[in-house]
Amino acid sequence: MQVKRDIIYDENRHLTLDAYHEENKPYLGLIIDIHGGGWFRGDKAKDEDWATRLAELGYMVLVPNYQMTPDVYYPEPLSDMNSLMVWINRSEYNQMPIGVVGSSAGGNMAVEMAIRYGIPAVSLSGILDIDDWLAKHQDVVAAEGDTSAFNQKASATINQSGANDAFYKWFVMNYFNQRTDELEAATPVHRVNSRTGAMYLANSLNEFVPTSGVLAMANALTEAEVPFELNMVPGTRHAKGYLDDVFNQTVDFLQRHVLVEHVEVE
Repeated sequence: MQVKRDIIYDENRHLTLDAYHEENKPYLGLIIDIHGGGWFRGDKAKDEDWATRLAELGYMVLVPNYQMTPDVYYPEPLSDMNSLMVWINRSEYNQMPIGVVGSSAGGNMAVEMAIRYGIPAVSLSGILDIDDWLAKHQDVVAAEGDTSAFNQKASATINQSGANDAFYKWFVMNYFNQRTDELEAATPVHRVNSRTGAMYLANSLNEFVPTSGVLAMANALTEAEVPFELNMVPGTRHAKGYLDDVFNQTVDFLQRHVLVEHVEVE
């Protein structure tokens, strides 16, 4: 396994990525792996486990850092992913078929990239239900709780205790710096169209990310006639907490949907 760390993809914002690939295997394609953390915690190193497993199969895997709160708010992390796509198109990887995977906040961003660039996406517990969920839960009092150890814990061990509407509302509203005027624009279900990339969507049935998000996305993809797979996982595990359960399915999805078409980005 060869890992190149801290490659700069955006000099102006001082953003870096790690690149993983297995030297003894031919490339199957390029996978962007977006870490989670509610847009307020996390780091590219947190997804070394997922990136390594994909690279061992033959993918070139890029794991980017992106800006987070309180330094920036929506939509800046998504703008960082646009910078990443520009960098990829100017790099040695620019002719590889491409896909994206992400968990939690990273799952949201993976779905956003599928909508914007038409690339296939895997989203584990993606934050997909924003405007409608908040409108229906105005009585919920947002509360951060104890997140002090988030950066020290493995991603698969975070938030595995079930529904937590107070925390969900806290970090979603934190992403918008408590503003409400951008909630509809930031909810990806409203922008699904026939050019959206195929998606693999997973969510636990009783975790803190509500199932309403993946169900609404499934309906939107159906209406747009975009291929997708939906896996509702039993229990309370969040995102990478159930990665082992769905890993083979996600690999099969990527092998079938990572496309040969080159993605042009301005």
